[in-house]
Amino acid sequence: QLQLVESGGGLVQPGGSLRLSCAASGFTLNWRNIGWFRQAPGKEREGVSCIGSYGDRVDYADPVKGRFTISRDNGKNTVYLQMNNLKPEDTGIYYCAARPIRAYYCSTSTSQSTYDTWGQGTQVTVSS
Repeated sequence: QLQLVESGGGLVQPGGSLRLSCAASGFTLNWRNIGWFRQAPGKEREGVSCIGSYGDRVDYADPVKGRFTISRDNGKNTVYLQMNNLKPEDTGIYYCAARPIRAYYCSTSTSQSTYDTWGQGTQVTVSS
C-alpha cells in the first residue's frame, strides 16, 4: 500500500519553529517531485513548497520565502519542511504529496491534480 505520513506539527508561539516530516511507505520518494501544501480554516488548500526529483531545485510560495526550507533524505525516504519564524497566518493543516514524475524542476503553481499520493495531514497552530 502506497502511503505518505506527515509528522511534526503542533502548537507553537509566533516566531517559533517546527520541522515537518513526510515519510513514505510502500514506494520510494527518491525520483518523485514532492510538494508541501497547507489548508487554513475556511480557505482552499494552497501550495507551500516543492522539491525536484534530484533535490537541487526547490520552489516556495511567496508568503513563506526566507522562512521555510524544504529538503529530502533519500536514504530515509523522507522529505522535510523546516519552518522558522512562524506566524499566525501559517496556521493550518499541512499535507505532503508526491507526483509520479521525474523532473529536475518543480513549481508551487503546479496543479494539485498532478499529485497522485497524499498524506493525511498534520496540524500546525501558531498562536500566543
